[in-house]
Amino acid sequence: MKQEQIRELRTIGITKRFPGILACDSIDIDVGEHEILAIVGENGAGKTTLMNMLMGLYQPDEGKILINGRETRFRTPVDAYAAGIGMVHQHFMLVPSMTVAENVLLGMRTYQKFLRLDMAGVKRRIEEISSRYGLPVQPDAYIWQLSVGEQQRVELVKTLCLGARFLILDEPTSALTPQETDELIALLKRMSSDMSIIFISHKLAEVTALSDRVAILRQGRVVYRGSTSEKSIAQLAALMTGHEVNLPRNEGLDSCEEPVLAIDELRVRSDRGFWALDGFSLTTCKGEIVGLAGVAGNGQRELADALSGLRHVDAGSIRFLGREIANLSPRQIIEAGLGYVPEDRTTEGIVPAFSVQDNLVLKDVRAARFSRGPFLKLDAIKRNAEDLRERYDIRCASLAVPAGSLSGGNIQKVILAREIARKPAALVAVYPTRGLDLGAVEFIHARLLELKSQGTSVLLISEELDELLDLSDRIAVIYKGRILDILPAHQATRQKLGLLMAGIREVA
Repeated sequence: MKQEQIRELRTIGITKRFPGILACDSIDIDVGEHEILAIVGENGAGKTTLMNMLMGLYQPDEGKILINGRETRFRTPVDAYAAGIGMVHQHFMLVPSMTVAENVLLGMRTYQKFLRLDMAGVKRRIEEISSRYGLPVQPDAYIWQLSVGEQQRVELVKTLCLGARFLILDEPTSALTPQETDELIALLKRMSSDMSIIFISHKLAEVTALSDRVAILRQGRVVYRGSTSEKSIAQLAALMTGHEVNLPRNEGLDSCEEPVLAIDELRVRSDRGFWALDGFSLTTCKGEIVGLAGVAGNGQRELADALSGLRHVDAGSIRFLGREIANLSPRQIIEAGLGYVPEDRTTEGIVPAFSVQDNLVLKDVRAARFSRGPFLKLDAIKRNAEDLRERYDIRCASLAVPAGSLSGGNIQKVILAREIARKPAALVAVYPTRGLDLGAVEFIHARLLELKSQGTSVLLISEELDELLDLSDRIAVIYKGRILDILPAHQATRQKLGLLMAGIREVA
């Protein structure tokens, strides 16, 4: 298909069904030339399914896709890219064992010659795009070595390298700091003079700051379509969820009477061999939420791995309830009573091919209540899953479906339900609401505050400053593997935290 400038993209009556689910129900949207359309909705509302049909990953059961007034059918993503449409997916389409340059090369036939690959040309193209749009990436780095935020930048660079002139961005700011988000919004506004953009986001402040028009999906249907400026953030949230959204706040006092998790002078190497944590020290107390703020790639991933037993500690101490747990196995740390909500929910938090009910007992499958010797107590496992599904509002067609088939918000509820049900003395929660809709965020924030009220110590690792300010008793800022400063939450502001995250300590 010959590429031409896309002046208008329109869907008419697009419908997609899966077994037991009507994912998209007769959806009509349109995007004009140089326009930014925001598409918002709860997890599972049909946003990603709709975009996957625009990209040729799914075929619609009914309806039409029109480009410049002509009906078009994309049978594969290659057809969509040939037409000038590119998508940055929320769940990255990258090969972990390959470098950044090799991942970009996979879709660039221009640099693939007979029996020869022009890697130097690919790297020059990456550097050109990176420089033009202010998206720094390292062409020779392996994907598995990169943080989630760095992988997100690679996805955007890859899409632009492939020649996309119409961009679909699925939660593009979920791994960015506030400063980086502001920069991306400014970048997208500039890019809209050259192309059209569909922007999928749960962050309504970004939607109102960036988009010209907004389409709101709920349960697979469009419930609002119009100018973004006509609705307030509160009105958009109510349309998205079907009810008024009020995020809970931590009203407790920032006092520490009984240390639970004490980390002292921790030194841990990154996958590339340098010191990701270099003298990191932090203490969390009973009934306290300590927020850890920082730009992605400053040691958060390595800290979470060390606390959960997944990464070797070279020096320093991790004491949990007075017991040294540095370099214990993950099983020993689980049995000690430390809960863990990982950064990557789909590959570290669940076994995607296992059923929902099996994922809910992964850490306790050897407990007497769920097994007798080598035999599982299937009735007890099922009762446990039914109870947790009701308590945590896990939305799934059946408890027997693979957990990987659930929406991101429901996968996160499965992980949180499993961890909280174990009654941990401390919980390490890494980006617990990344990519989730406001309804799911409201629910998860309430559960974390409940844990605090029950005396659990929570270490909340997040780049969402509003989340940290709403939930934390104290907020620590990590920079280049060390704690730069710790602020009582009531003294912290977005400006102070933003400066600290950039490595700038305010002078009194």
